[in-house]
Amino acid sequence: RVSWFASGVVAGAAGVVYGSKKVKEKAQALKPVNVARSAAGQVRSRVHDVADAVREGRQAMVDKEAELRVRHGGANQVVEAHPPVRPGQVIDLQSLERNGRRRRTR
Repeated sequence: RVSWFASGVVAGAAGVVYGSKKVKEKAQALKPVNVARSAAGQVRSRVHDVADAVREGRQAMVDKEAELRVRHGGANQVVEAHPPVRPGQVIDLQSLERNGRRRRTR
């Protein structure tokens, strides 16, 4: 019985030491200065993630534009429109081509 009692006391003491150590670490981490520092680090990380996503999106846009240029003739195409186009007017390019107005390239 004495050996079981002694092992219980040792286990209890070890648990108290371990628990108090963890509580002190958590209290240190939750100090306002440390919380602010941690939050600032996370914000910096998110800003870098967003910047990387924007760069990746722009590159995808450039790649897609190049693909479309290759697929559709590559050159800038201008439609000759008569009468002149008014601001906000919608033009159906397919109907212009069907009506005999041709596209010319620059």
